[in-house]
Amino acid sequence: MNVIETPRLVLRWFTLDDAAFVVDLLNEPGWKQFIGDRGVSDLETARAYIQRALLDAYARQGFGLYAIAGKDDGLLRGMCGLIRREGLEDVDIGFVLLSRYEGQGLAYEAAAATLVYAREVVGLARVVAITAVNNHRSAKLLQRLGMTYEQIIHVHHDSEPLHLYAIDFVPPTPPPTPA
Repeated sequence: MNVIETPRLVLRWFTLDDAAFVVDLLNEPGWKQFIGDRGVSDLETARAYIQRALLDAYARQGFGLYAIAGKDDGLLRGMCGLIRREGLEDVDIGFVLLSRYEGQGLAYEAAAATLVYAREVVGLARVVAITAVNNHRSAKLLQRLGMTYEQIIHVHHDSEPLHLYAIDFVPPTPPPTPA
């Protein structure tokens, strides 16, 4: 199911037929360095990952991580979407591309459209993002998207430190004016 369209991209639900792409994406050096090894090494483990991490999220909450496809050719380039992550109070935006598609503005295009979707369709007032402390490219992209750095966090008690960024769509209500 197509969810978001941009001038160059279509963001759609993943299907079990995307298993070969998921094997490639989750074994990219950048994925393993900044996101971690998810134990996806073949079509069987990729299908299990798609079911558990992607399809179940769509069914449970109506949103999740989406496949990024080229509008012109339909080829998959990466994933981008919204995650309700254990250890975070707010919904998190995540994005990743196959390395051959980096540097073309596709991650920005997909993430910017996803933030609009989060605000206008999902109805979120705030979205956060986490990134490895040494993932400077993602940090720069998050700032370009209008997100601001808030703090260093640990999502799990034994996890590596992460930078937390956020964007608030609805300004807080000002305090009442004294009479």
